[in-house]
Amino acid sequence: MSKSAFIRIKKHLIIYLLSLLFIIVSVILIVNIKNRDEVLKTRDYTEIIDSGVFNVVTDYNPIGYFISGDSVAGFQYEMMKALEDDWNVEVNIILENSLDDNLKGLQSQKYDIVARNIAVNSELRELFYFTDPITLNKLVLIQRKAEHNDSIEPVRQHLDLAKKSIHVPEDSPSILRLTNLSNEIGDTIFIIKDSTYETEQLVMMVASGSIDFTVSDERTALKLSEKLPEIDIDTDISFTQLESWVIRRDSPDLLDSLNNWLNTIKDSERFREIYNKYYLK
Repeated sequence: MSKSAFIRIKKHLIIYLLSLLFIIVSVILIVNIKNRDEVLKTRDYTEIIDSGVFNVVTDYNPIGYFISGDSVAGFQYEMMKALEDDWNVEVNIILENSLDDNLKGLQSQKYDIVARNIAVNSELRELFYFTDPITLNKLVLIQRKAEHNDSIEPVRQHLDLAKKSIHVPEDSPSILRLTNLSNEIGDTIFIIKDSTYETEQLVMMVASGSIDFTVSDERTALKLSEKLPEIDIDTDISFTQLESWVIRRDSPDLLDSLNNWLNTIKDSERFREIYNKYYLK
């Protein structure tokens, strides 16, 4: 074989190998882009309905979601079952008490909605959509009654909370309100963020005398006071607040669909039965 023929064959081989390499790289890039797009594809209303599954996160508490005997019960649970019936979609309920983890899971599309009583506030509104208000509530101070606290009368004036320690779950929405209250009274309220216990457990600790103060929404406090006669819940910490569910800002169709559904169901007998069962009994 002549030297020139060898060079031609070598050139053709190099061109072939480069072409093959180009094709392989192109295929890899296309597959990666496709997979990335699938991962990043937003789950809005249409995607949720097409998938047949609505991923919902809520917290375990005496009103929203709890075990009663051998059955699951709670306001959030029954509202989700009503939505399941009306939308003909499987509602997949995940329990996770940490609000911070709820919101992180929502952002990562692990969840489609955070269905718990969240007070509408400007900080969260910048990052998420709130549905139309579902319930009204307010924060109350949990402390012991005088007869269960060495005859010490309960705190009634916010000014008397100066230099007091109030225990709350570490990512509780009440932290913002307590911080503002500290500024309002012009003195320090020591906010003890507990990484172990949620509101219900902290209320029980107040009743037992392990700690002196915590805060809770009024509805939960009323429910807990039925089995914890030691606690006093008559001191308000906040004004009445609107409470809603939260969804991602890249799910506007889901927001519209949920609001339309809420406006319809709130006029129904089914909603009145659910609401009265957990909030008025």
